[in-house]
Amino acid sequence: MKRVFHLPPKSHGSGGITFSWQKTIGNLIATTGNCVGMDWNKDGDYLAVITDRSSIILLWDAHTLRLYEIDSGFKDALSFLSWSAVGPQLAVGSTKGNLLLYNHSTSRKVPILGKHSRKIICGCWSAENLLALGSEDKTLTVSNSDGDTLKQTSLRDLPSLTQFSEMKSDERSGMGDNTVSCVIGGKTLFLYNLQDPENPVELAFQTRYGHIVDYRWYGDGYIMIGFSQGYFVIISTHMKEIGQELFQAQDHKNNLSSVAISTSLGRCASAGDDRVRIRDLNEPSDLVSIITLEDEKSVGRVEWTEDGQLLAVATPKGSLHIFLTKLPMLGVACQTRIAYLTSLLEVTLVDPVDTSVQAKNLSVEVEPTFIGLGPEHLAVGMNNRIWFHRISESGIVPQSSEEYLGTVTSVKLNSEYAAALFEGKVMLHVHGTEVSQLSSSGRQSYRTLKARLEGESTGARDEERERRLFPDKSLGNMKITCHDLTPDFLIFGTDTGSVYFFYMEDWEFSHDIKHTCGIKKIFPNLYGTRLTDHMIPIPNFNARTMGAMWDQNFNDQEVFITFDEHSVFTHLLVADAVAAVAADSSGGKAAGQQRSAAMADGEASFIGGRQTKSADSMQGISPTCEHICTTKLPYDHSPLLLNGGQVFMHNQGGKLASMLLGSHSYLDSLDKLDELTVKEMQAMFNLAVKARRYKDAWILAEHMDSPERWSELAKATLTSLDIPLAIRLYREMGDVGMVMALQQIESHEDRNLLAGYASMFLEQFDLAQDLFLASSAPVAALDMRRDLLHWDSALQLAKALAPEEIPFISKEYAQQLEFTGDYVNALMHFEKGITRDPKHLDHDDACMAGIARVSLRLNDSKRGVAIATQSKNKFLKRDCAAILENMRQWQEAATLYEQAGFYDKAVAVYIRSKNLTKIGELLPYVSSPKLHLQYAKAREAEGRYRDAVEAYKTAKEWESVIRVCLDHLSDPEQAVKVVRESGSVEGAKLVANFFIKLSDYSSAIQFLVMSKCLIEAFQLAQKHGQMETYADIIGEDGATTDDYLSIAKHFENDRNSYLAGKFYLLAGNYERALKHFFRVPYNDS
Repeated sequence: MKRVFHLPPKSHGSGGITFSWQKTIGNLIATTGNCVGMDWNKDGDYLAVITDRSSIILLWDAHTLRLYEIDSGFKDALSFLSWSAVGPQLAVGSTKGNLLLYNHSTSRKVPILGKHSRKIICGCWSAENLLALGSEDKTLTVSNSDGDTLKQTSLRDLPSLTQFSEMKSDERSGMGDNTVSCVIGGKTLFLYNLQDPENPVELAFQTRYGHIVDYRWYGDGYIMIGFSQGYFVIISTHMKEIGQELFQAQDHKNNLSSVAISTSLGRCASAGDDRVRIRDLNEPSDLVSIITLEDEKSVGRVEWTEDGQLLAVATPKGSLHIFLTKLPMLGVACQTRIAYLTSLLEVTLVDPVDTSVQAKNLSVEVEPTFIGLGPEHLAVGMNNRIWFHRISESGIVPQSSEEYLGTVTSVKLNSEYAAALFEGKVMLHVHGTEVSQLSSSGRQSYRTLKARLEGESTGARDEERERRLFPDKSLGNMKITCHDLTPDFLIFGTDTGSVYFFYMEDWEFSHDIKHTCGIKKIFPNLYGTRLTDHMIPIPNFNARTMGAMWDQNFNDQEVFITFDEHSVFTHLLVADAVAAVAADSSGGKAAGQQRSAAMADGEASFIGGRQTKSADSMQGISPTCEHICTTKLPYDHSPLLLNGGQVFMHNQGGKLASMLLGSHSYLDSLDKLDELTVKEMQAMFNLAVKARRYKDAWILAEHMDSPERWSELAKATLTSLDIPLAIRLYREMGDVGMVMALQQIESHEDRNLLAGYASMFLEQFDLAQDLFLASSAPVAALDMRRDLLHWDSALQLAKALAPEEIPFISKEYAQQLEFTGDYVNALMHFEKGITRDPKHLDHDDACMAGIARVSLRLNDSKRGVAIATQSKNKFLKRDCAAILENMRQWQEAATLYEQAGFYDKAVAVYIRSKNLTKIGELLPYVSSPKLHLQYAKAREAEGRYRDAVEAYKTAKEWESVIRVCLDHLSDPEQAVKVVRESGSVEGAKLVANFFIKLSDYSSAIQFLVMSKCLIEAFQLAQKHGQMETYADIIGEDGATTDDYLSIAKHFENDRNSYLAGKFYLLAGNYERALKHFFRVPYNDS
């Protein structure tokens, strides 16, 4: 902390010093040596002083500097003095316990004798204008402003340090200051609740702390207490917490003499030994600073001004030190330079971005209340006067000064003009004594410069453009609340909600924007705003927002921040992207490189724009604002400049600091990705994508090598309409289809059309439709809806965009409705689809076919069959026949099948309808054996066996042919013929059984062998003595080895050696075969 001035010891004689800061204003400090009481009234207009040697009250007027004497009328000395906190009353106590109430407004004195029986030694006023007094008679009284005693209580010891405040409770008291506190005998703290006077609280503390030397109430019923042994303690007066120490620290080794609190600064101070320690009031454990008085051995009382700007420290030797603890937060930035207050009478100009530029200091004669900074000028001022200075390489030199018609609150500069805001008006004028002194880089009118170069007189025009007061008569009755100056524009906002743009080149208003409420502040970027009607709301806007600023870095010109006391909110202005339309697709012109922000009552919005070739072509896509992240703002810091994501701030100590926004925090880690975890890289990737830093996101995605990250990044580039980068990303992913699709739309110049396709690829179809409709090719919206089968939307679009397409869309819609079973609506749309245009005969035929099908499903068979019958489309007839078949309308179905040439289907249906006549007619055209079989069975059931046999033959059902021939036609010859021709095993069995019934065993054996029933044939032959016949039928190739052995054994048993040997030979048993052959007698045969 910087010491402003000090009074040396013995400035008031030997001994200590008493001081008192002027209340409310805080510009004056009263000091005295030998004094009993000294106090300022509530407004700081009058200072009252008493001594212990006189009964006269000294009253000093701070405005007239005159001293008045007021006779108390007491014969005894005065011992106490205190002004009311809310009224004009002054309370004065005497050594004999008398009280005088003096009303300064009426000059009325009310003496109250015997208020106390002994000397009044302490007292205070409450916010309710109650007076508490403590006396050497060990009593405490509470009186009203007329001196009437309301409460009185006895004390154990002498009171001191009486204070009023509000004690914490579960239920809020409507009384306000409901508690009187005082120190009893230096050892305990006495709390006297006026609402519960029968139960006072007396708090004792540890003896090692020493005695109580000072205490202060603050916050919601908290008390900070200082003790003689260097300790200070914080307690709560809430009954649940009372008696508990919330914080305790020993700040001083030997002693503590005083404590002080500044609620406006959020600091608390304790004085002891040779130093003052200052802590954060909200976090007492945080030590903010230490003031050491090297020339002093001990410190006495400390006290802040009400605004916390100055801290007074007194010493027992009588010296007084004044420290600057809080500089006015004055600072302003222009481009990358900052001008800020570094002491009460010094302004420093620095360029924190270009550190090679040396800082420049400007000493001023008076403490400024505002600062203005331009490209080449610096302005400081107070009240109604501004001093202008030129910035040169050698330093800051005075240029001129200007007086205005009211108290100036702010000033803005550009290269040529200054704009001062005072009492609801703005004065725009050329700064400097002469216009010719303006630098060549100033924004002078091109016509003026040309005229001067050519030697022409610009006379009246120059004078006209040197000064103008706003608002003028053309704007009516309004109050200007804020303003700013860019190279081309004076921009100001009014209490009526308007923002005006005054174009200095033409010296006339170019544009104005109307809000629904008054404008508080405006924040243009470097170049301001050009003609636009679009206002963009800021998301997550904080009602406590104090300001906003744009990033001065070219690569981050779309980035801006808003900030309050605790946080910085990073936002991104998206000029023309899919996300922009998603946020606001209501229309309006897009924002580009020239824009500003306006903060109105409780809301904020952007007013900005890029002038485009066609306003109509940009009605679909519009700018929006996206919140990126929130960064914590260091305590007691205020942002001045934003450049490349780095915020430069100043604090109340007059120092500059910087921090990197959370949105840019990952940039320092891009070079050390190998050291990061996947989770950390994921967080960095998400931040890079959100901030639309796609090159950084590419690096991170490549390092993580995750398909999900590549896909997320590709979709983000589509959202931003960065089609070339999106093509590269999808090519990297191997998505050939997306690459080809994007290459087809890459050449589109219409941003709405491009955004529409991007939205379609992102499956944001409603958004895509809005964009297509706002583009130069609105039919693309219709094509999209048709491809998506969104027929209702497609029909609505077709009515407006392409009525000639309605029939074709209706047909496609009807086909879908037919597929889903909505036949009523399908019929309606099929009927709408008919064009009756010879050019579209195929289309009309398809619609008629649909009508036929749907009519049949709606049970309008007559219409459906008629259309199908008249149609030449055999597939329509087939479809209608299938529908009729499902409806069990056999005759109509079969007829349509027959007409379509689907004879198999026709016969199948005729069979179900038992129309055998038609079946017979169509059978020659039928190739399906199954149908022939069904027909054969039907004929057999009717007893028409010959027809049945022919049908069975066509169906190749040989068993059935044989069965009918044997069972019904008694035609074994035909049956045997069929068996021999077909080789049917089952048929052979049937024939065999037929011959068995006729006792023709030889034929039966023959057909049993043919049906592979060798065992049955063997048994039959064995039973009826037909083994030789069986053997002849089997022959040498017709049986297995086991069969041959069985036959051989049979003949062996019958002693037929020849046949036994023969079949043993066929069975491969050569030994036994030879044995039997030897037994056969030889003969010529």
